Amino acid sequence: MAPMGIRLSPLGMAVFCLLGLGVLYHLYSGFLAGRFAFFMLSEPAAGGPETPRGSAPGGAVDLRELLAVSVLAAVRGGEEVKRVREGNVLNAKAKGKTREGAEEQLTTGDLLSNRRMFYLLKGAFPAVQINSEERVDTADQETVSWDRSIPEDIKQKIQPKEVPAESVTVWIDPLDATQEYTEDLRQYVTTMVCVAVNGKPVIGVIHKPFSSYTAWAMVDGGSNIKARSSYNEKTPRIIVSRSHAGKVEQVARQTFGNKTVIIPAGGAGYKVLALLDVPEKNQEEADVYIHVTYIKKWDICAGNAVLRALGGHMTTLTGEEISYTGSDGNEGGLIASINMNHKALIEKLPDLEKSSHK
Repeated sequence: MAPMGIRLSPLGMAVFCLLGLGVLYHLYSGFLAGRFAFFMLSEPAAGGPETPRGSAPGGAVDLRELLAVSVLAAVRGGEEVKRVREGNVLNAKAKGKTREGAEEQLTTGDLLSNRRMFYLLKGAFPAVQINSEERVDTADQETVSWDRSIPEDIKQKIQPKEVPAESVTVWIDPLDATQEYTEDLRQYVTTMVCVAVNGKPVIGVIHKPFSSYTAWAMVDGGSNIKARSSYNEKTPRIIVSRSHAGKVEQVARQTFGNKTVIIPAGGAGYKVLALLDVPEKNQEEADVYIHVTYIKKWDICAGNAVLRALGGHMTTLTGEEISYTGSDGNEGGLIASINMNHKALIEKLPDLEKSSHK
């Protein structure tokens, strides 16, 4: 028997082709949907969080944005400092001794402020090097986000300026004047953030938690603080550390005369503000700031940046610029001034430099 043949009518052929096209469409549309879903997941959602600036090595950092985050960090840290002090839950303990043998204090205020400031800055700029006075415990990590808003006064005075992320070092002092903090001498206490680019201080923020006053400045940018209208160069008022006022007083009076006024004070941030026009009743005024012993860079970087931005100077006692890379300490003491002949001041104080290394 001959094999039977199958014949399809034109209508059958059309139906067969349509079925085939339907199968192909189903398979291909599934592939496209998968590719589209992958693409959408790999891109940030509209209106969702943006990738942080400076999130990878080789990226760029906008200094205006970094200034805005630094101000916010100093204020947020200050809130913790104030809350702990007003709640009288300092839990103060010794963390070591200075080179001069003075006991260094550590409080809950230091630790909580440090955690808040560090993680806010690190979350906004993950690739930037951050150096802090207090150790960061990864077990206490917290998520502190920045909404990317920039205060209006910064927008008006500062233009965007990008620099390589690897050139930036941030220095945090989560609680300057801890000793005075434990003694309830609140006027001396500050929180500070400094941004150095290639070792030079370019952004400084000094915040006073108990009065909510914040000073900020950016070199070649702008500031919300200014120098006073006049300074006394002949018999300057010299502000110094409370712990070694006597050592400076003796040399200063030999140099400038017996009428020289020595102002003992706590906190490097407070001492820098004493050189400027600060609208606060409990802020003392001085013409020169002198420190004759070893000091950590997180204590002085913010003040150095603010003075540089306003045309002032902070150098070692021999007139050398202080680099904010490498080690965390400054060996050469310091002298700070603004709208004065800084070089002439240094030449008058040759004996102080020798004592700074002892």
